[in-house]
Amino acid sequence: MAPDTWPRDKFDGPGGGLYTGPGGGMYCGPGGGAYEGPGGGLYNGPGGGMSEGPGGGLSTEPGGGMSTGPGGGLSDGPGGALSTGPGGGLWAGPGGGLYNGECANPYRSNIPPWPIFIEELEKRGMSNYAEELRRHHLRESVRP
Repeated sequence: MAPDTWPRDKFDGPGGGLYTGPGGGMYCGPGGGAYEGPGGGLYNGPGGGMSEGPGGGLSTEPGGGMSTGPGGGLSDGPGGALSTGPGGGLWAGPGGGLYNGECANPYRSNIPPWPIFIEELEKRGMSNYAEELRRHHLRESVRP
């Protein structure tokens, strides 16, 4: 089962990580990145952004949001949240997590919204990762 993912860039327009409308990373409705129900970024059930199970945004297993391995949310490899390369969470160009413009293929991840993900890292004693992300991401954001 492929993990659910949501836009997690800094774009606040349609389809962006900060967009609160349908398809946005901060959308609170069904399937949204800030939705607490099944298929959402704040859901703690299977595949959800707050799930510690396989494919979940807080899982340390391969592909999980807290995995440092290939495809994991804390990976500094291609597509990982800590990657500064194209398509990574710390990439400021199109398709990256720090990009704030419209993009046909925005950065997507199975993690909960950045501010909440950072809080969860802190709770788990992973302050080094939390600080790295805090330096780059959404200081101004508030919990949805």
